[in-house]
Amino acid sequence: MVDRKDPLPVTRQCALPDLPRSTFYHVPKPVSDEELERMALIDRCHLQHPFYGSRRIRDGLEDQGHRVNRKKVQRLMRTMDPAAQYPKRNPSLANQAHKVYPYLLRDLVINRPNQVWATDVTDIPMARGFVYPVAIMDRYSRKVLSWRVSNTLDASFCVQALEEAVAQSIGFGKQALFLGYAEPATGTFLQSRIGHHLIGIRHVSTPKAPRLLQIKPIGDCWTGC
Repeated sequence: MVDRKDPLPVTRQCALPDLPRSTFYHVPKPVSDEELERMALIDRCHLQHPFYGSRRIRDGLEDQGHRVNRKKVQRLMRTMDPAAQYPKRNPSLANQAHKVYPYLLRDLVINRPNQVWATDVTDIPMARGFVYPVAIMDRYSRKVLSWRVSNTLDASFCVQALEEAVAQSIGFGKQALFLGYAEPATGTFLQSRIGHHLIGIRHVSTPKAPRLLQIKPIGDCWTGC
């Protein structure tokens, strides 16, 4: 944009696009090897503990013998842009009229196919509006059992995906299919956090899936897919 070899003075060239001359003459300071080493240590610590903030990362670096100020850790984290991952505040209130079922997937060892399924809906932005894909996956084999895409966020395509997954599952048998909460602990669990879309699924009545109950805790992302 500004050319020193141009016959037009640099002052005039900077004035035309309203560019400060200090910006034109500024030479960025190269990152030192020490800074690069600290950034690599922060990145390694963040990969191992993605829920660590600047304080705990600083403590982790000091435990490794690297003395560093927390403000510097914050500045380097802003440069690298790693965000700590942690559950956010959940202002949702449970419906007191609903029956509370025990969450039987907690501490459950998944060791066979068709023991636990998982499902979720996301949105994909398009030129005009969104499309919404839903998939049902077996938690043990990580196989996608069925999926659907819809341009409306209703429950019908979620129900169709579940019916296809039940119909195509080998060895599913005539066992019960539960949505995260169930009693007794038999059959296949369908783990989800897609809320009202499963209201339609709960009313599905097929010979292979006679019983459907509830979903996972609201705002609990750590037990998702």
